Amino acid sequence: MNIFVPSRVKLHAHGLRLATSMALFLAGCTTTPLPPPSQKPAPAPVPTPPAPVAKAPPAVLPTYVSQAETPRAYRRDAASHLYERNLQRVYHGKMPPLLYAVGVLQVEVDGKGHVTSTNWMRAPKHAPEVMAEIERTVRLAEPYPAPVRMGRVTYTDTWLWHKSGLFQLDTLTEGQL
Repeated sequence: MNIFVPSRVKLHAHGLRLATSMALFLAGCTTTPLPPPSQKPAPAPVPTPPAPVAKAPPAVLPTYVSQAETPRAYRRDAASHLYERNLQRVYHGKMPPLLYAVGVLQVEVDGKGHVTSTNWMRAPKHAPEVMAEIERTVRLAEPYPAPVRMGRVTYTDTWLWHKSGLFQLDTLTEGQL
């Protein structure tokens, strides 16, 4: 009698190996478990808009005060003020003997240090660009030290202009070579 048992055993052993191989293969493929259905994932944080930046109030230049009692004394305060506002444009050292332009300008300043008028006493008419630049420089330097003891003042200063565009004021000049 021929028994078919050996082939069944072979089949069974072969199936067992195949099932074990499949189990090992599938065990290598893991996934992240999902949260239980009762727990919802936390919502993504909503970015908050940046806080509004407070704008600084516009810069207000401090009011400088001059204790000068005469226009001549005030001229020194005004010249120092002009130098402070134009440090990079002031000629340092003694001026050369030949200057590009020399002008004498009269400036009227009100009680708050604002220029109310300018008047050329001696205009460098051969250099109209210098005249315009001096007037512009005088206006841009506002406010001047407030002449508190005089209320308002008209002072005169001489502008010594080098061809490079640098200047000195006669009040604070370092002299000429």
